[in-house]
Amino acid sequence: MIAGVDLGEREVRILVIEDHALVREGLMLALKALESSNSNVETVGARDAEEAGQLLDANDDFDLALLDLMLPGTGGMAFLGVMRKRYPHVPVVILSALDDADTVMKAIRQGASGFVSKASPTETLLFALREVLNGDIWLPPEYRELSGKRRRAKTVAERFGLTKSQARVLELLAEGKTNREIGELLEVTEGTVKIHVSAIFKALDVTNRSQALLVAQGKKPN
Repeated sequence: MIAGVDLGEREVRILVIEDHALVREGLMLALKALESSNSNVETVGARDAEEAGQLLDANDDFDLALLDLMLPGTGGMAFLGVMRKRYPHVPVVILSALDDADTVMKAIRQGASGFVSKASPTETLLFALREVLNGDIWLPPEYRELSGKRRRAKTVAERFGLTKSQARVLELLAEGKTNREIGELLEVTEGTVKIHVSAIFKALDVTNRSQALLVAQGKKPN
């Protein structure tokens, strides 16, 4: 049990929608920590929105979906909208490396029940999921005051005119990946990654990675 939040006596099924196999498998393993003496947790993985939709159509008795925003094909934000229409009974928690206020609040307005930064420790993720499974909405503490405010929120990509590929590269930069690692994950050459990185720096009006990540988080670079 974490911070007094107990799932009670129940079977819990969680759908993990994440395109990177290693990350997806790691999350599924970490979520087993939600189990207790009187609750059992079953995790199912999907690599993209299409596969997730097939799983939900075949058997939609999931208690929660953990959704990455930067998916190939149908992006996570778009699929969040689909889930709210087609599977409204399944609460969705967003997990993303891009955790600026605009992205967080847009996800909540589109129906997400929670938002967890990929920079968060596992303990925070588990606590957030327990809160959502118990019927609450979970936000990072620094954004809770914004949850009641109505305003037009734009994602980082929308604010700076980034393409989907550039947004994906920026998310991986936020995870601390090197150009070579990004190239391997996206199955493109390191040269292509460098082109995307240069375009991101130009769009954000910065000169290095640290500054780019600060701007993406809504902060001013030093």
